[in-house]
Amino acid sequence: MTDIADRYRRLADTFAGAVAAVPEDRWSSPSPCEGWTARDVVRHVVDTQSMFLGSVGREVGDIPPVDDDPLGAWKAATAVVQADLDDPARATAGYEGFFGPTTFEATVERFGCFDLLVHRWDLARAAGLDDRLDPDEVHRVLVDARLLGDALRGNGICGPEVAPAPGADEQDQLLAFLGRQP
Repeated sequence: MTDIADRYRRLADTFAGAVAAVPEDRWSSPSPCEGWTARDVVRHVVDTQSMFLGSVGREVGDIPPVDDDPLGAWKAATAVVQADLDDPARATAGYEGFFGPTTFEATVERFGCFDLLVHRWDLARAAGLDDRLDPDEVHRVLVDARLLGDALRGNGICGPEVAPAPGADEQDQLLAFLGRQP
């Protein structure tokens, strides 16, 4: 198993824990993502797994609908991605990405893990759950986000940066950089 596969597994499990903890009456609660509910956040993250797989000609296959079974949909989608990350040939499958030649595992590491961390916070906020994130992951994603800079703001990926409070910790700095109010 690679470090990327292990990192994805940890973040996917943490995201699954948040999905499992959403109270039934909070699925339609608004999230920090404008126009999205808690259920929409999960739908986006499930759809993103399909997008990553699609970049190398694969699919998640037949999974439960997010509207009927958010946790089941998440577990089914992430199982396919994890299986590909655990298979060296599939993990290193190459394709022409937005930033040039890349691999499936590199895309999951840079964008998939990023998405899991940030949207875990969005889901927690919508559902009233603990929204503290792993500080090591926050640091890693903050460094990557700053490197991506304004490329994150195109196509509605992230909103305009907001000013973090003076003395903000790295989690709040990351969220502010991504246009979220911590």
